[in-house]
This record gives sequence, structure tokens and C-alpha cells, in this order.
Amino acid sequence: MKRPTMADIARRAGVSKVAVSYALNDLPGVSATTRASIKSIAEELGWRPNSAARALTGGRAQAVGLAVRRPARTLGVEPFFMEFISGVESVLVERAYALMLQIVASQESEIELCRRWWGERRVDGVLLMDLQTDDARPPAIEALGLPAVAIGPPHVTGTLPAIWSDDGESVHEIVRYLAALGHRRIARVAGPAALAHTAVRDAALSAACRDAGIPEAAVIHTDYTGDEGARAARSLMISPVRPTAIVFDNDIMAVAALSVAQELNLSVPADLSVVAWDESPLTQVVRPVLSVVTRDIPGHGARAASALLSLVAGDDVGNVRVGCAGFVPRGSTGPPPSGVSHSR
Repeated sequence: MKRPTMADIARRAGVSKVAVSYALNDLPGVSATTRASIKSIAEELGWRPNSAARALTGGRAQAVGLAVRRPARTLGVEPFFMEFISGVESVLVERAYALMLQIVASQESEIELCRRWWGERRVDGVLLMDLQTDDARPPAIEALGLPAVAIGPPHVTGTLPAIWSDDGESVHEIVRYLAALGHRRIARVAGPAALAHTAVRDAALSAACRDAGIPEAAVIHTDYTGDEGARAARSLMISPVRPTAIVFDNDIMAVAALSVAQELNLSVPADLSVVAWDESPLTQVVRPVLSVVTRDIPGHGARAASALLSLVAGDDVGNVRVGCAGFVPRGSTGPPPSGVSHSR
């Protein structure tokens, strides 16, 4: 079926194409009655604006971009991204905006992608995720003049508005709870060391262990995949001084660790307590049900999208701190095995 054009609307309404353009773009030059008639005909024909044509005339693309630098296999199984995107979409759909999503290999390729999107007027703004401790994107995006909101701690987002939560506060809550149960040997299987939020959690874990009067926790950095999580968990579980509790930076790795524990005839939580960062359906269908750090991920995405659209509209947008993730103890955490010293 042929896509309806402004010429089709003009013929049906008995007016010029110029009048149709004025009416559909809410410009002066046509009467209120004519404007209403033209818009009614456009709706009846199923007419939609051509984003490329609008871009050439200075109009908005009605789209925002999101580039992701993680393996595609991770996106397919890690609930965080789908939940985050669902929150973004909940806001975009109300404003008739589209989401341009693309996987990239590096910061450089993401910057080049944003430069192309902006130069071709394919997007009106972008969301930046997985901020690194030394991230080249904020200054590069700022130099382009491309509206952008960064998802990460403000100390790495430059002048871009940041949507963030205090992961350090959540880490302290986990350690206080585990220490109260009597755990002195805590370990963490973390995400990539270069990520800013991983560094925040690393520093908070060291401080939390000091505050609790227990030895510093062992940390192994991974790529967030189940395979890497299982490999890291196995190395910890067979070490001469096995930790009595392990905190995982995502749900996929924590679930993989349950299989490793079963493989090694370790009982969770009698021999080993397990904590997963970010609740998902996966954390509730396994046995035991996983103790989790939980937050409103769709809400996080919705706030990010709302901030970006406000920025696109020309509003002043500052940093937005969302509530920190809360710890919810469930079946996978308990006191350390008998015989392990509880003293501090």
C-alpha cells in the first residue's frame, strides 16, 4: 500500500500543499477550521511525518539513541537492560518518540555513531550507559552539542546531567547484614573493573569491611556473563580459605554460582551465603530463592528518558539521584558454617 503524502491530503481537503504543511506543523497561515479539517484527513489516511524530511527542514527526528558496549549474548539474558529499556519506552511512547538501539565495540565507535546520528538528524538526544572511570564520551558528546543524559555517578559524567543512585550505600548495607550474621570471609564477583559503578562498589566494599571490623573482601572482576561468573565462583569456592559469603554484581552470575556450589557439594546457605545484585524473575525461581539488592529499574529508565526529553525541549536539567538499591534477605543467606569464628 502506498504511503500517504501531503499531496494526497491536499487533494482530499481541496487546499494547497503549503496549507497542509502549515496545518500539520501548527504554523500560522490557515484558519482553525481548515487546520482541524486537514489534521482529521491526515489521521484518516494514516499519514505520518517523514523524519528525514523533517530533519532537513530543521524539525525534530522524534527519536533518541542508546548505544550499548556489551556482548549481544549478555543483553539477551541479563534482565537489567530489558527492564531499563521498558522504562525508557514507557516515556517515549507517550511522546511519540522512537528508540534507536545499537551495539558498539568501543567508546570510539560509540562517539562516531553519535556523531553520525546527530549529523544526519536521526536522533534528538542520546542516553549514555556504562560510564567508565576515565570516560571519553561526555566531553565528546558535549562538544557535538548533542543533548545527552548519562546513567552513572556524577563525578564521571562531566557537565552532562547524571541519573544515578548511591551503590556504595547499598554495599555497606549488605556487609553490615552479613557481618551481623557472623561472616568474616566475604568475597565479591564484580563486573568490569573499568566501569565507574564497579569502582564505586569496590571502594565501598573495602570501607564497609573496615567499618565492620572484618578482613578485606576478595574481589574478582568479570564481564557479567554466567560463564565468567561461574568460573570466578569456582575459584573462590575451591580456594584454601573459602569465603563464607559471596556477593555477585548481577543475577546471572549468582544463579550460575548456585550450580557451581551444587557441583562441589556445598549447601546454600549452610556452607555458603549468596547475594545477587538486582532482583529479577531468575532470582526467585531458583532454590533457594536468592537474597538480592533490589531497585526500581524500569523507574530508573523512565527518569532517564524524561530527563532527556526535557533537555531536548530546552529545559535546564540537573543531576537526578534516585533511591539507592535496598537489600532483601531471602533463602540464600544465613549464618556461616559452624566452626567458623564469629569473633571480630
